[in-house]
Amino acid sequence: MRNFNEYCSQNFYYMSIISTNIQQAAAILKNNELVAIPTETVYGLAANIYSEDAVKKIFVLKQRPLFNPLIVHIHHLDQLNELVEVVPPMAMQLAAAFWPGGLTMVLKKQPAVPGIITAGKETVAVRMPNHPVTLQLLKATGFPLAAPSANPFGSISPTTAKHVANYFPQDLNMVLDGGECSSGIESTIIGFENNNPVVYRLGAISIEAIEKVTGPLPIKNNKEEAPDAPGMLSRHYAPRTSTYLQNDPADFIKAFPEKKIGIISFKQPVTGNNVVAQEILSPDGNMEEAASRLYAALHRMDELALDMIVTEALPNEGLGRSINDRLLRATKNS
Repeated sequence: MRNFNEYCSQNFYYMSIISTNIQQAAAILKNNELVAIPTETVYGLAANIYSEDAVKKIFVLKQRPLFNPLIVHIHHLDQLNELVEVVPPMAMQLAAAFWPGGLTMVLKKQPAVPGIITAGKETVAVRMPNHPVTLQLLKATGFPLAAPSANPFGSISPTTAKHVANYFPQDLNMVLDGGECSSGIESTIIGFENNNPVVYRLGAISIEAIEKVTGPLPIKNNKEEAPDAPGMLSRHYAPRTSTYLQNDPADFIKAFPEKKIGIISFKQPVTGNNVVAQEILSPDGNMEEAASRLYAALHRMDELALDMIVTEALPNEGLGRSINDRLLRATKNS
């Protein structure tokens, strides 16, 4: 009976905070409180960028270090002038090509952008999300939103409203439900050094697609101290369960015959007597589908009391590079 009562209580909680009411979400944000919001990449934990009290609540709730900057979300290109002093010509070309969408750009900030958003740096990360619910919300608030992923720092990013509610029982006024995230991994982040574009984080838009606009790009997506952008730390996006990334999971698991193992593979099943759970990201070998299903698969595996999760490395091209980057940061081995 207790388990049934706990189940009912938990589901009542979900029903009480998960909502589609955009105007209510805007009112909460205007009151300097937090709302979890949907984007095409992952759900974000949003606050008014001009309320230091609200932004501090993001860091406290996520247990996120203050040295890790946040991404600012806008709904119209004109808002860049409010946030950014200088927009390189290449940044405008990238915005024309990929906004709204899963591209974040790091640009020299206006003095009005609070230092808590930028970790004290003179640059700010900005993007325009491609999700109708959050675009409507941004119009309704009248101010940009800081919104890192809506999960405790370092854990698996959420791609459904329920993922967020699972992470923060009793700690949020609202999770604005926009359905499952279509891209399923965080935005690609581009910075500018001497006005030349640099990749700071692999993500939802492939480097190959971006290089059609920019030409060849250097990649600088690892920085443990004073990172230039979110997602640059080596340990991130991690399940509680010990997780391993392997080119050949079937061979790797032979060394652990007594372990209960879950497998996340790209397009083919992996067999073994010790495999008790299996997730196939895309039987058709579609990288976009694999990316959209990655975090949900990790969430499901992490709930199964497994001894280990073994993930298969994808072909290291297109979005496969971004997926491998996420899996490498989530795992205990390289």
